[in-house]
Amino acid sequence: MYIFMTGGTGFLGGRLAKELIERGHRICMLARTPEKVNAQFTAEERKSIDVLPGDLTARALGADERFIDSHKGKVDLFLHMAALVKFDEELREELFETNLTGTREALRLAKLIDAPRFFHVSTAYTLGAKEIGGETLYDVSQSFLNPYEESKAHAEQAVWQSRDELDVSIFRPAIIVGDSKTGEADSKFTMYGYMRALELFKRKLERRGHSVESIRLIGSASGTSNLVPVDYVADVLLAAIEHAKAGTIYNVTNDSPPRNEMMLDYMKESLSFPHLTITETPTDTLSSVEQSFNDMVKVFNPYLNRNITFHDENTKQLLKDAGFSKLRLDQQSLRRIVNAYYQTKH
Repeated sequence: MYIFMTGGTGFLGGRLAKELIERGHRICMLARTPEKVNAQFTAEERKSIDVLPGDLTARALGADERFIDSHKGKVDLFLHMAALVKFDEELREELFETNLTGTREALRLAKLIDAPRFFHVSTAYTLGAKEIGGETLYDVSQSFLNPYEESKAHAEQAVWQSRDELDVSIFRPAIIVGDSKTGEADSKFTMYGYMRALELFKRKLERRGHSVESIRLIGSASGTSNLVPVDYVADVLLAAIEHAKAGTIYNVTNDSPPRNEMMLDYMKESLSFPHLTITETPTDTLSSVEQSFNDMVKVFNPYLNRNITFHDENTKQLLKDAGFSKLRLDQQSLRRIVNAYYQTKH
């Protein structure tokens, strides 16, 4: 199969690209800097990779007429994975440009080259402020917790509106973390971005000579973190190559997400930062040090105050059809994933 990919040099994309090549597929990969492809893939793997030098926000991703003519009718699947994953309100314009405009241009190119199928990798958090996530399209007029979620919800709408021209499927991973078996990770965002903020604050306290017995983090101790290891998400997408249904949405989520309190305990142990506690204490009772700490991690707050139930019946059926196992994430795997934070720095 000949597969066009965006995001092929990213955390999940790189992992998936290697799996696809190993299974005998050929890839055409969008790359703003083709040198990154050379650095990330072996010489043997690169024999199965064609590169389109381009940009996610350029018209048709930067493909010229020559590329379009030479690839028309030859691409079996268009796999759109590239996205900007940041939560800051001041990045709203950049998030919409990358995540929404980029998706529209990916759809444009898919149609120009007559690709029959289009997979869009979104996020489980397009559900906005809801506490129950279904495998259905969400209304973009609802409230969202940050511009990242909102931009991805609009991108899903753009994909859905193309379902009469393409066989579209949407995949919504929750919080992607390291490999459940090895702990391998190279992500600098999501949970590892949060751990980096914790470590930076710890160093700040040490430099200033602060002696503290406890620092309260505002959040829900009984809330859960819906973590999905990168190998599981890759398995879902591999299963989808042969078994995904057109016009279908797949929540790639965790039926038994760990409690925030337990995950914080693992992080405290890994970072040697025992002073942290998670509490629903009103912010006006915080000390100045605690307030400073909570300000540092405020973009992550929406993911520390909830206990969302995701329905993933479509994904379970997909895995069953392909003969893949369901997600199993035990405490040993969770500890391994948390400890992978230090691997991301070397």
